[in-house]
Amino acid sequence: MEAGGNIDQSLLPRQENDNNSQHIFSWEGIGDEMKKLGYIAGPMVAVTISQYLLQIISVMMVGHLDELALSSTAVAVSIANVSGFSILLGLACALETIGGQAYGAKQYKKLGSQTYTGIFCLMLVCIPLSILWIYMERVLIFLGQDPQISHEAGKYLTYLVPALIASAALQPLIRYFQMQSMILPLLVSSCFTICFHIPICWVLVYKTALRNCGGAVALGLSFWLNVVFLGSFMKYSPSCTKTRSNISMEIFRGIKEFFRLAIPSAVMICVEWWSYEMLVLLSGLLPNPQLETSVLSVCLNTTSMLYAIPFGLSAAVSTRVSNELGAGNPHGAKMSVVTVMVLAVMEMIILDTILFSSRHVFGYVFSNEMEVIDYVTEMAPLLCLFIIMDAVQGVLSGVARGCGWQQIGAYINIIAFYLFGFPVSGLLCFLLQFRAKGLWIGVIVGAGLQNIALATITSFTNWEAQAIKARQRLS
Repeated sequence: MEAGGNIDQSLLPRQENDNNSQHIFSWEGIGDEMKKLGYIAGPMVAVTISQYLLQIISVMMVGHLDELALSSTAVAVSIANVSGFSILLGLACALETIGGQAYGAKQYKKLGSQTYTGIFCLMLVCIPLSILWIYMERVLIFLGQDPQISHEAGKYLTYLVPALIASAALQPLIRYFQMQSMILPLLVSSCFTICFHIPICWVLVYKTALRNCGGAVALGLSFWLNVVFLGSFMKYSPSCTKTRSNISMEIFRGIKEFFRLAIPSAVMICVEWWSYEMLVLLSGLLPNPQLETSVLSVCLNTTSMLYAIPFGLSAAVSTRVSNELGAGNPHGAKMSVVTVMVLAVMEMIILDTILFSSRHVFGYVFSNEMEVIDYVTEMAPLLCLFIIMDAVQGVLSGVARGCGWQQIGAYINIIAFYLFGFPVSGLLCFLLQFRAKGLWIGVIVGAGLQNIALATITSFTNWEAQAIKARQRLS
């Protein structure tokens, strides 16, 4: 949006003096910005990995019961991610725009009230999602799934409902601290929760009648422990005094603004997340489904774990960009984008070098079957290429959330993955007999188009106009 007309002068971004402008676009300026981004990104990587490990630990412990427990829990976790946790995560990312810009504009109380609005809205969304989970056994049977697996998966999801409700409170709280660059509480809470989750999950799975459902109960308890810790820190810590607000009618007045950004934000994240889940389903249609599904699972698990790094950078640049735009400092926002791309390139080089160098051995981490290990070795170059795409889209998506481009991002992801990526996957996999490689190449094509579109928009952005738009959003 361009500045023009009779815009209030208070909305205009502050002008940088020449010396400061030169500092911003110097190596010294990049070094300073790297420190600010690293202060947020490093702990956020640890937070992301710890939250990912909570589900992995539950699945690992349940997997030692029997094959039915493992398969049904894997199905349940996949459904929970697709139909619940990914939606809540996407909706909560709206706070990275409105909360981060409010904090940058020094409207501190608004950040607190928007956090309460986010929790309230996500709780509302949990109502239909919880009902869906409770009746998921019937849905799976209707879709032709194995009755035993459907029964156990449905039961697991029912016990997982408290974790879903906890996530509705947890995701906005995470954004509340993230937007203030207050990362230490998140890091301490996540580490403490992991230490709690391991023994409680072991007890509930192996020492009670809950068996596999004990993993779901443990996940709920761990999520709620995280909520209690962060909520208590928010309420009682002196560090949160200026952003702490009282529960009032302001919560309800912010619902419209929240959903206006939250819905496209959820679409933007879920469309991409769901596309990866669909790869596994499509691999089950191939002639040797066990091999193809196993190899794709290895690739997806590898990229999911490695994505914690670009996700941390994404959270950092989203925070920095939204804060700077809210403060009316377009040069600072642009500097954050330039610097995070430098960090992303460094991260890509390091990860790809490690992965490609170990391509003959890293398959052993997931399997002892030589057929799987050899196939994973063949997939390694494509995996390295995808990691490049994933790193770039991760940071560019963070820029989009910081600026409030969620709706544009949603359209880009739908077009890139569903109009281009999946048709290419189908063509290469089934018609040209590339099998899993074809599926993976299609996703790379979709991710490449996504990156080109996001990079083009970011490159031609008028940052002064974005700063004005941020101020208008807050006025």
